[in-house]
Amino acid sequence: MKQNILNQLKHIEQTKEVEVLYAVESGSRAWGFASPDSDYDIRFIYKHELDYYLSLWDKPDTIEFMTTDDLDGSGWDLRKTLKLLAKSNAPLLEWLYSPVVYYENETFATQMRALAKDCFSPIATLHHYLGTTKKFMEACQADEVKLKSYFYALRTALAGKWIIESNSFPPVDFMKLLPIAPQNIQEKVIELMAIKANQDENYLHPKEEMITSFLEETVTFNEQHASGLGSGKKMNKELDEFFMELIKL
Repeated sequence: MKQNILNQLKHIEQTKEVEVLYAVESGSRAWGFASPDSDYDIRFIYKHELDYYLSLWDKPDTIEFMTTDDLDGSGWDLRKTLKLLAKSNAPLLEWLYSPVVYYENETFATQMRALAKDCFSPIATLHHYLGTTKKFMEACQADEVKLKSYFYALRTALAGKWIIESNSFPPVDFMKLLPIAPQNIQEKVIELMAIKANQDENYLHPKEEMITSFLEETVTFNEQHASGLGSGKKMNKELDEFFMELIKL
């Protein structure tokens, strides 16, 4: 599958006249709890030639594709990417720390991760994860629950808790987050992961009161501690210089 993904990225480069700088897996396959029918969520960063950025007019800054073999691709232009990095955009930070990398310009990736460390805003990122957890809470409180809803809520709830306790960006790999949950929750989650690995996305699981209660408690904990978090450094000058350097290459 990796070769298919690389071929698709090469096709994007040729047809869109761009250079792909970085490409990773996002979503459940990167987080570590994919179902057999999960898509491949490919996320990439690309740049145009210098002249593209000299126009008076706004131009498209996203490239998307979907293939018949379940490749769901979405890429961001370099300028868009760096503006989002300045805001400590959580999905972008997850791309930069994804455990599944399909392609990277090593110099670019190293510099991006260094900038990301300085741009990281604990409070902004926590609020992103809090919002995502809450979006799935209603589904998690139903009598029958899609396991996808449980895992999306658990991942973001634990990511928020990690930020509060460690003041750092949380691991993308869910199994590296799980140890901060109580032992009984860890055991139940591993049991549910085994079920999810053998069921399609539409499988409905009986409500697990233990998981739902833990999610409610963790949302409350994250809300109560949010105000004590700091924000990232103002990096506009450094990001601008990095952008200028890259588009001249």
